[in-house]
Amino acid sequence: MEIVTDLHLHSKYSRAVSKQMDLVQIAKWAKIKGVDLVGTGDFTHPMWFKELKENLEEDNGVFTLVQSSKCKVQSYSSKFKVNEVKFLLTSEISSIYSQGGKTRKIHNLVMAPDFTTVEKINSELTRRGFNIKSDGRPIIKLSAHDLLDMVLSINKDCLVIPAHIWTPWFSMYGANSGYDSIIECFGDLEKYIYAIETGLSSDPEMNWRIPELEGRSIVSFSDAHSGSKLGREATVLEIGRLDYERVIGAIRGRGERREEGDEKIKYTIEFYPEEGKYHWTGHRNCNVIYSPEESIKKGTICPVCGKKLTVGVAERVERLGVRNRVRVKEEIDEYGVRWVKPFYAPPNRRATEGKKGKGDKTAKFVRLVPLLEIISQSLKSGESSQKVVNGYNKLTDHFGSELKILMQIKPEEIANIGGEKIAEGIIRVRLGNIYIRPGFDGEFGKVKVWSGKDEANYFNKKPSTQLEIF
Repeated sequence: MEIVTDLHLHSKYSRAVSKQMDLVQIAKWAKIKGVDLVGTGDFTHPMWFKELKENLEEDNGVFTLVQSSKCKVQSYSSKFKVNEVKFLLTSEISSIYSQGGKTRKIHNLVMAPDFTTVEKINSELTRRGFNIKSDGRPIIKLSAHDLLDMVLSINKDCLVIPAHIWTPWFSMYGANSGYDSIIECFGDLEKYIYAIETGLSSDPEMNWRIPELEGRSIVSFSDAHSGSKLGREATVLEIGRLDYERVIGAIRGRGERREEGDEKIKYTIEFYPEEGKYHWTGHRNCNVIYSPEESIKKGTICPVCGKKLTVGVAERVERLGVRNRVRVKEEIDEYGVRWVKPFYAPPNRRATEGKKGKGDKTAKFVRLVPLLEIISQSLKSGESSQKVVNGYNKLTDHFGSELKILMQIKPEEIANIGGEKIAEGIIRVRLGNIYIRPGFDGEFGKVKVWSGKDEANYFNKKPSTQLEIF
C-alpha cells in the first residue's frame, strides 16, 4: 500500500506556531491535504505529551485519535473523518553547543515507537537539567552525537534524522553553525544516520551531489507551523502494512522482503527549492541577492552595508558537492506531472527496493506549489480572501484532497469544478512552467504561475516545460 507521510511538524506548544495546532486540527488538515500518517511533533513537551497519551490509541507503534471528554473528534465534512488519520510519535530537538572552537546549532527529528520510550527520553532530558517545558522544540546543551547516543541507548528502534539539513542556522550542513560532513557531526555513530531531511530550500537532485549521502535515504516533510502548511513536502512509502516497524524500515532503506511486500520510499513531494527562504545567498535589509555563481565570484560581504551575507543553500551545496550535477531524466505522466529521477543512481545510493542499480531503482520526486497559491494567482486575490478559500474548499471537498488535485486529477475535470484558469495554473505547476524569484536571507521566494509576458491558455496551447528565474 502507498502511505503519504508528513512526520515533521509542530504543536501549539512550540514558539511561532498557530494555537490551533491541536490533535483534531492536525488530523483535519492531514485529511484535507491527503496525508495518511502524520507526526505528532513536540512529544518532549510535558503538556503536549499528556494530551497525546489521553487522546491517542496505539496499534503497532502508530496511533489513532479517539473520542474523549477532552478531545471531541468531529468530521470536517461528510468526506473527512479525522479519526482515519494515523499518528507517529515525533519531536524536533535543538542542540546548541560548542565543538571545534565553534558554536553548533543542530536540529534533529526523533521518532519513537511507544509512549514508554518517550517517557524515558523526556525523563533523561529532565535528569540532565534541560528545560523541556519552555518550548515544544526544546533547546538542549547536548551535542548531536550525544543526543543520538542517548536516544539509541533508551531504545534502538528509535530513529534520528538531521532536520532541514542545509538551513544556514540550526542544521547539520548549515553555513553558519553546522558541519561539512556527517562523520564530523555524529562521529562514531554516523552509521546510525539512515536518512536526512531536505528542507524547503533543497530537493533530492541537489542532495544527490553529496557523496556521503549515497548510502542514505532522502526524506521530505513540511515542518508545518499551521494546518494549512501540512503536506507542502511529504514522503510517500510503499509498505505491506501500516505499523512503526515497516515505516521505519522503509525510511532506513533495509529493503527487506516481507509477506506483504517490500518496504521502500516510493517518491517524495517537494517544494520548488527556489521558493524556500534560504535558497540563494543575500541580505534582505539591503535587498542584495546572489546566485551561487555570483556569490562565489563576488564573495559573501554585503556591498551595501559591509555585513556578512546569509549564505544560501544553493551556494552551500555548490561548495560541498564534490561531484558535478547528477544527470537526471524527467518523465511526464498521464496527468502532466513532471517526475525527476537520476538517469543512473550513484553506485551506493540506498535504493527504494534495497538494491543497487540504475535510476529506476531510486526514489523519484516531484516539485509542486501549494494549491492555495495557485488559486490565489488564478483568481488574482489574496490567499486568505474568502473567494480563494471558497475555491479551495470546493475543490478539496469534491476531489478528496489537495495532493490528489495537484497530482492525480485531469485538468478537464478540475476545470469543470474550479474553472479553466485554476486548471491551467495546476498544469503549469505540474510541468514546471512557472517563474520564481528565489528566496534568500529568511524571505520566501516569489512564485509566479503566469508572468505578464506569458498568459497562454493550457486548453488552447500547452505551455513549455521551463522554469525561469526572475
